[in-house]
Amino acid sequence: MYRTFAWIAAALLALPAQAQNWPTKPIRLVVPFAPGGTSSIIARSFAVEMSKALGQELYIENKGGGGGNVAMQDVAHADPDGYTLIIGHIGSLAVNPYLYDKLPFDTNRDFAPVSLLAKVPSIFVVHADVAAKNLREFVALVKQQPGKLYYGSAGNGSAGHLAMEYLKLVAGIDLVHVPYKGTGPNLIDLVAGRTQATAAGTPPLMPHVKSGKLRVIAVGAPARLHTLPDVATVAEQGYPGFETTQWYGLNAPAKTPPAIIKRLADEAAKAAKLASVAERLAVDDAEAVGSSPQEYARYIAAEQARWSEVVRKAGIKAN
Repeated sequence: MYRTFAWIAAALLALPAQAQNWPTKPIRLVVPFAPGGTSSIIARSFAVEMSKALGQELYIENKGGGGGNVAMQDVAHADPDGYTLIIGHIGSLAVNPYLYDKLPFDTNRDFAPVSLLAKVPSIFVVHADVAAKNLREFVALVKQQPGKLYYGSAGNGSAGHLAMEYLKLVAGIDLVHVPYKGTGPNLIDLVAGRTQATAAGTPPLMPHVKSGKLRVIAVGAPARLHTLPDVATVAEQGYPGFETTQWYGLNAPAKTPPAIIKRLADEAAKAAKLASVAERLAVDDAEAVGSSPQEYARYIAAEQARWSEVVRKAGIKAN
């Protein structure tokens, strides 16, 4: 009996020392999507700078599949020792819990928020032939032709799908959803004029905007973009409080020692203020944030409240 208590006491005493000495080896940072996207850019931008500060490499492991659920399941069951982290995302943390009937993990119970890393604005665009120069005109046009105009997305439950359904709800308009298998096929039909609108991040859309084939009618972020200073936000055009942005954060398995969580959050916040990070993210119009674990937890809760309502009211289900 005494030996058992002695072993438990020794283990408990070792935890603070373990956290204090952390890290002593490389840290795996899981990105729940395929390589090459915005999530990878953000992960690498922060990993480079945080590796310098921590004295150990944060190495990226891309693990796509299941809308991020495959990677989430992996990290949910990883040891909570600070050596496995994951890039949290609006989809995996705020949408999927309500989109899927059953997940092999609990989003809130199995993950510890560390820091909100970055936000990427969504923009709303229409084909150049659509007779609307801004969101107000587009809403009026759709109300004149309910159920006659089409919007495409990268797939059922995708960020663009959710953004457009959110807009439909607040504006009270009837648009027909056309789901595609990816952003590429969606844009092929939009540019050709077979659909009339979509919502997505700036990188895939801006080349077509600059060529004159698409027109930006609104920005989903709370503030205007410096790259599109003349385009008003959705909120400015009559829908206060509207926000639809892609966001990315840093999460750890639940029960990761608080000292490690705080160290990671502190280093992420420092990295967010560096010009080198801002320059890397500017390519995608992304804004570095950096936050405390408590601020990030509150942000996740607010986003879950927002998107659970959209999923429920729009009747969206995963494929």
